Amino acid sequence: MISVLGEGVAALCAATALSARGLAVELVVPQGSPPPASRLAGGMLAPFCEGELAPDIVVERGQAAADWWQQQAGGVERRGTLVVAAPRDRGELERFARATRGHRWVEPEGLEAELAGRFARGLFFESEAHMDPCAALARLRSRLIENGVAIHDGAPSGQIVDCRGLAARDRLPDLRAVRGEMLEVLAPDVMLTRPVRLLHPRFPCYIVPRGAGRYMIGATMVESARPGGVTARAVMELLSAAYTVHPAFAEAEVILTGAGLRPAFPDNIPAIRREAGRLHLNGMYRHGFLMAPVLAEELAGMLTRELVDAH
Repeated sequence: MISVLGEGVAALCAATALSARGLAVELVVPQGSPPPASRLAGGMLAPFCEGELAPDIVVERGQAAADWWQQQAGGVERRGTLVVAAPRDRGELERFARATRGHRWVEPEGLEAELAGRFARGLFFESEAHMDPCAALARLRSRLIENGVAIHDGAPSGQIVDCRGLAARDRLPDLRAVRGEMLEVLAPDVMLTRPVRLLHPRFPCYIVPRGAGRYMIGATMVESARPGGVTARAVMELLSAAYTVHPAFAEAEVILTGAGLRPAFPDNIPAIRREAGRLHLNGMYRHGFLMAPVLAEELAGMLTRELVDAH
């Protein structure tokens, strides 16, 4: 038996990959665990955009994520990512182009007609995708139950795979918290069909369509372990940025706000670690939906080989 601890994206991906190999798995959700930060994710499968700051390992390995999510959960929208900047920030767009690959220059209104007259140039990352992360996680959980994987809050009964995020700091002392804040709005007068990233020197944002006039607007990156709700500053900055993309966001109804603490290692690269007989899949930082599937498959392959060697 393999006991996967946690209920966020890392845990659900790990349990899915292990179960798919025919291994006996249980998902253990420790009582009183805080909600996972992954419930607030944008759901963007955008490895090339992440290359602005992320190392090549995230860009290269993250390209497999969209296919994995489509196979395991469905609901992946392959419409690319459009990156824009206000005219006064055109230098940001040039900088982003130099820092990334997998894009081409476009006239934004050719992809999103409602942006006509607002942005002269943009970058289009055609191979990128997005999905509703909460719906995807719910489908993984449902499929695990259908496949006979027990989900409980009792004691683990086998080899432990620890995917508890920040709760694992009791065993991974170099984990740190990176606070993120987001909004979801209902904006029926906005008709965007793909994620739009707005570059800005101080508060860049992304807008992700969720269907039926709903949009996720995110997300701050604050080096802080402060818990609690969204700050007034975050709300003002995110809404201001959204208004820059489309003025109809001024009339949007804010239907959800959220703040969470992302777990990160010092190098900001998600990793598998073996510590004191326990395997850890952690440090997702802002790359959970990109890197959790890849690392989960690596973990499952590792444990399968170990079980074969043991026999």
